[in-house]
Amino acid sequence: MFKRLRRPPPPIPDPVWNATREGVPWLQRLDDARAGALAMLSARFLHEKTITPVGGLTLGEAERCRIAALCCLPLLEFGAEGLHGWSQVIVYPDAFRVNRSHVDAAGVLHEWQDELIGEAWEQGPLILSWADLSADCDDPRAGYCVAAHEMAHKLDALDGVLDGTPPLPRPWQREWARDFQAAYDAFADAVDAGHDTAIDAYAAESPEEFFAVATEYHFSDPQLLRAKMPAVADHLRRLYGVSPFET
Repeated sequence: MFKRLRRPPPPIPDPVWNATREGVPWLQRLDDARAGALAMLSARFLHEKTITPVGGLTLGEAERCRIAALCCLPLLEFGAEGLHGWSQVIVYPDAFRVNRSHVDAAGVLHEWQDELIGEAWEQGPLILSWADLSADCDDPRAGYCVAAHEMAHKLDALDGVLDGTPPLPRPWQREWARDFQAAYDAFADAVDAGHDTAIDAYAAESPEEFFAVATEYHFSDPQLLRAKMPAVADHLRRLYGVSPFET
C-alpha cells in the first residue's frame, strides 16, 4: 500500500519573505538555518490556513506573511504538527469584544463582555488583533507576544486537554507537569498575596494561561523569565529552542 506524497506548498516569494524578516524583530535575530526553516513553516501555514480579516481590515500579501511567521515562530522545534486541528485565522483591526456567560452554583446565569487581543479555540479558529501584533513588533522586548501566546494554547490543545501541558514524550511530560505545577502554585500564591511578581499577573488565571504567558516571556524577555522561573525557562527553551532575544 502506497501513501500519497504531499506536495510541498509553494515557497514565499523572496521579496515578501525578506521584507517580513526585516520587519519582525524576532526574525532579524535568527540565523539563516532557522530563518529558512521558519520560511518553510510559514509557507505551509499560508497554504493550509485561511486568514480572514474582519471589521473593515484589509491584509495584503506582506501582512499575511507576517502573521504566518509570528504564528510559526513557536513551531521551529516542534514542527508542522503544531498546525494540526484548525484551519482559520480571524484578524480584527484592534481589540475585540466577546460575550461570556456562566451559571454559578446557585443556578444563576451571569453574562458579561470581555475585551480581548487574541483568542484560541480548542477546535476552532485562532483570533488575533492586528494592532497588537504590530505593537509587539514595535516593542518586542516589552513582555508581550500575542501570536506566541495563542499558539501556545494551540499546542496545549493538541492532546485534547487544555491544561498547560503540550503533547510531549512521557518522561519529559512528567518533568514538565511537576515543574510547571510548582511554579504555577508559587506564582498564584504570590499574586494572591499582592506581591510584585514582575511577570504579568494574568499568568495566575489558570495553568493554561500560565504556560501561554510564560511563552510570551520566552520570546520577549527570556532573561526575566529565567531569573524568576528557571525551571520553566529550561522547559520552554527545550520546547521552542533558544529565544532570539536570549543572546
